[in-house]
Amino acid sequence: MAASLQRIFCSRSSAFQKNFIRNYAKIGMAGLPSFVKIVEVGPRDGLQNEKDMVPTDVKIQFVNKLSAANLPVIEVTSFVSPKWVPQMADHDAVMQGIDRHPDITYSVLTPNLKGFHAAMANRADEVAIFGAASESFSKKNINCSIEESLKRFEEVTKAAREANIPVRGYVSCVLGCPYENDVSPERVAEVAEGLIALGCYEVSLGDTIGVGTPGGMKDLIATVTRKIPVEKVAVHCHDTYGQALANILAALQMGVSVVDSSVAGLGGCPYARAASGNVSTEDVVYLMNGLAINTGVNIQRLMEAGQFISHALGRKTGSKVAQATQSSL
Repeated sequence: MAASLQRIFCSRSSAFQKNFIRNYAKIGMAGLPSFVKIVEVGPRDGLQNEKDMVPTDVKIQFVNKLSAANLPVIEVTSFVSPKWVPQMADHDAVMQGIDRHPDITYSVLTPNLKGFHAAMANRADEVAIFGAASESFSKKNINCSIEESLKRFEEVTKAAREANIPVRGYVSCVLGCPYENDVSPERVAEVAEGLIALGCYEVSLGDTIGVGTPGGMKDLIATVTRKIPVEKVAVHCHDTYGQALANILAALQMGVSVVDSSVAGLGGCPYARAASGNVSTEDVVYLMNGLAINTGVNIQRLMEAGQFISHALGRKTGSKVAQATQSSL
């Protein structure tokens, strides 16, 4: 049957073939979302593990340039103890120094009640809490078990409800762990369900060490969405094995419409060998543009933000799109 159809196709004119391919491509994209929300995590997740201290004024300028690119959500900083994350010790000054746009959500990470109150004092629009699907990673990263981490977050989510502040949840190591290797999708689903039960409006599934593949991503989303609605699922992909964009496309095909990314590909997991940074926002937006998916993000302004922070850090951008654009100038 396939062979006969191929013969018929090949016998038609080149104009017919081009039109068929164009229409087939449209049919192939029909199941994808028309809008994808980009959550920019560069200022927090991208910078938090930098060894050299990034000046506060550089962080403020960085966030302002990201705001100029019209990103809908920017994760600005983390209200954690400077003892554990010294790079984020200037969280107050950064939050007080940025220029805020009314249509942009400025989010922060708050692992405990003390951090939550500090975030509220600095007018955070949204807070985030983070767990893991791996017991070993949870103990290494936040010094407690998965069950203990969920209990710790109860007081944060309760305070957030009382203050009418949205809470976003993160789950690390959803497609692999540096200590336990394979991670069960069912375990990820349980943790995601627990975060939703606590009051998180959305859960971001993080491929922390970047080992996932599209098949694994589809299986993961299928399993998780048996526990929580797909509308509450986001993906957070690292690009260690060069699979991030493919994994994001697989997630979109499964109905996901929220993607975390970091301009210039900043970031990385300090506990995973050779783990490169987050997928670059420039590359994600370029992909979405090619799929006719609206993000509302200005890619030119986005690349300017990436160039700014890459220059400030003294390194080459991790964005393939930015690299190609700069080399063609």
